[in-house]
Amino acid sequence: MRTGGLWRRLAVALAALVATTLVAAGCGSIGGANDAAGGGKKEKTSQEGGSGKGKTIRIGWIPWDEDVVTTHLWKQELEKKGYKVEMVQLDPGPLFAGLAKGDVDVFLDTWLPTTHKTYWDRYGKQLEDVGVWYDNATLGITVPNYVKDVKTIGDLKAKSGEFGGKITGIEAGAGLTSTTEKKVMPAYGLDNFQLAKSSTPAMLAELQKAIKAKKPIVVTLWRPHWAYAKLPIHDLQDPKGTLGKGEQLHVVGRKDFGKDFPEVKKWMAGFKMNDQQLGTLEDVALNKNKGNEAKGVADWSKENADFVNGLTK
Repeated sequence: MRTGGLWRRLAVALAALVATTLVAAGCGSIGGANDAAGGGKKEKTSQEGGSGKGKTIRIGWIPWDEDVVTTHLWKQELEKKGYKVEMVQLDPGPLFAGLAKGDVDVFLDTWLPTTHKTYWDRYGKQLEDVGVWYDNATLGITVPNYVKDVKTIGDLKAKSGEFGGKITGIEAGAGLTSTTEKKVMPAYGLDNFQLAKSSTPAMLAELQKAIKAKKPIVVTLWRPHWAYAKLPIHDLQDPKGTLGKGEQLHVVGRKDFGKDFPEVKKWMAGFKMNDQQLGTLEDVALNKNKGNEAKGVADWSKENADFVNGLTK
């Protein structure tokens, strides 16, 4: 769904102003972001004198499960090679602005061609597309399996009361949020629903609480995600194709990322994960080691040494 030219230009200008302001604030408090990511303590590396030679690399991240675990995975492996790694948490808009300004070196979770299209259109010429590491990414409007009377997204319109007139969403700045609000809901006439914007952890908490009580709930979700393997849920059919086709997850670096970190770019360009690898990594790190994701990733790495050792070869 497209807006008029004037409103579109005003919206873009406002978004740019907000993004620029937030990225300055976000990149100015890296210590706090590291603490939240489980990286507050300085980890000893096994190869302090390795090829990294103490060079600092800033990995931007958003609190999406696949990004949390892969960012920790690369942090740990790069530190083994002697790099100093800072994890910088930002919302998507400020993160892409930070990449474009050079305040962030690399981001592992760019969804293209749909979810992060707005940011890529704006900043893509100032960035380096390092490579695709996962190619089965999809967006979904999701319900528990015990919800039997809703098969498609369009079926929700007549069931607003059953769901309390609410779709439980994630972060306001997420592409999935924008797609749901601007494309999905208008296309299916869901004007009797409100998209409740919160955060990914809050959405998952509400989903699990509803499932435990066997109450109806509808949420925005995406693949890859451990929830599909752990919870009795499924995506509603999208006959109008409003959520777009399957996407790819890209590693994206700032301008001159490959020039400044040639071996890291080479390693990340060869990075690939399948559903089994990513699903088990998320499960171990986010469920079995909730609150200590770095330890969970380290535990998973020990059990998958052949894969992990191949990351930096």
